[in-house]
Amino acid sequence: MNNFTYYAPTKIVFGKGTESQAGSLVATQSCKKVLIHYGSGSVKKTGLLDRVKKSLDEAGVSFVELGGVVPNPRLSLVREGIALCKKEGVDFILAVGGGSVIDSAKAIGYGATNDFDVWDIFEKKASPKNCLPIGVVLTIAASGSEMSNSAVITNEDGWKKRGSNFDICRPKFAIMNPELTMTLPEYQTMCGSTDILMHTMERYFTSQGNMQITDGIAESLMRTVIENTRILIKKPNDYDARAEIMWAGSLSHNDLTGLGNGGNDFASHRLEHELSGMFDVAHGAGLAAIWGTWARYVYKDCLHRFKKFALNVWGVENCGTDEEIALKGIEAMENFYREIKMPTNLRELGVSPTDEQITELAKKCAIATGGKLGSAKVLYEEDMRKIFEGAR
Repeated sequence: MNNFTYYAPTKIVFGKGTESQAGSLVATQSCKKVLIHYGSGSVKKTGLLDRVKKSLDEAGVSFVELGGVVPNPRLSLVREGIALCKKEGVDFILAVGGGSVIDSAKAIGYGATNDFDVWDIFEKKASPKNCLPIGVVLTIAASGSEMSNSAVITNEDGWKKRGSNFDICRPKFAIMNPELTMTLPEYQTMCGSTDILMHTMERYFTSQGNMQITDGIAESLMRTVIENTRILIKKPNDYDARAEIMWAGSLSHNDLTGLGNGGNDFASHRLEHELSGMFDVAHGAGLAAIWGTWARYVYKDCLHRFKKFALNVWGVENCGTDEEIALKGIEAMENFYREIKMPTNLRELGVSPTDEQITELAKKCAIATGGKLGSAKVLYEEDMRKIFEGAR
């Protein structure tokens, strides 16, 4: 077991109708003006935005608005938000949406309070000393950004998708009403479940240590997401299944599922960042498309963990060699992706990168990660290229 520090300061308000508490929760932050940050038309069409604004009005909280966040959130809108915050004297950001909105809010929070260009944070050229406080009204169970220290932004100049991790951006509170996820298309729900599973697996597959209780939490979380995702395929308005997945999304990415085991692989995520940066694909679908190839590329270096995964998550029979068992677990994961209509290769994802694009993807990933990444197996640029190539 490795040493660890665990920090999870976000207050969670969970359940039906909890968005009505947005105003009172913001008011406890003693702020003068709030930026309501959101995505496209869904929060307006469902009436959620109006309910949130009413709650703020009733609490006597003044606000300005900035919508327009898209999947793989753009740096240009972040810059617009920074300028708006400075002009209006904003001192709190309320993100109403999913991971893209929350990540955009975090980046705005950085840019509004530090005296250097916000993109320098994502290029690892600078570290933020401050961030505007952030609250969340969550509408999608997926990224876990409502409790995490991470944010991912896409720069349209070169279509570079980069992430950052700083505890000062962790939201002060997150309102989580599973009912708000019922309007999502099936594809988005399935992408979300995939992202939740991947956040857990990125910490689970490690060659650096073991911790029984952490592994048990991670395995239980994965089984829970798999079971309840299957329910949602048949009954998309099942509240309990929505609730299980929403809470799993937060626990999967608040560091709980990697404590003590040294698990911080995130190779699949970093590879996918380049895919969605270049081709603007849905993040969860991109992860599913790359995972099987990554798993078969690294499993021999992390065989004991892949065997545990097969036995404890998928119930594979404990017979045969460790390698045979591990491969059955990988196959079971891919079969589940197919069951929920997620791609298992780039062709099924709808992209066909050329040899030149494969080389560019690997080069960008290597640059973004300082030349290497991975905990299950350390990957270098040539390894990254082979995984992209094998996933075609």
